[in-house]
Amino acid sequence: ALGKGSDLEKAFATAALVYNNYADPDGKLSKAETKSLLQSQFWHFIQGQENKPKYQEIISSLDEESENKIDFEDFMILLVSLTLMSDLLQEIKNVKTTK
Repeated sequence: ALGKGSDLEKAFATAALVYNNYADPDGKLSKAETKSLLQSQFWHFIQGQENKPKYQEIISSLDEESENKIDFEDFMILLVSLTLMSDLLQEIKNVKTTK
């Protein structure tokens, strides 16, 4: 099904598949699991953000209230938030691909 999708569709499908591989049977992630997933699967986007106040706020919220779980919608919002503040995003914006 993914083979015929657009690059953007494949990117979102991949995000959903990665999330589902980490999620519990209810389709949710603990905050500790979310932090682990980000560190293993999203490292290039979060690298270098450690001293940014917004990043610290996001990560500290994952350390607090660990019994609360994150659903897919919250996870995607988290990914978008981290991407928007990422230094890597600026590098990506400077790259043009030919079609």
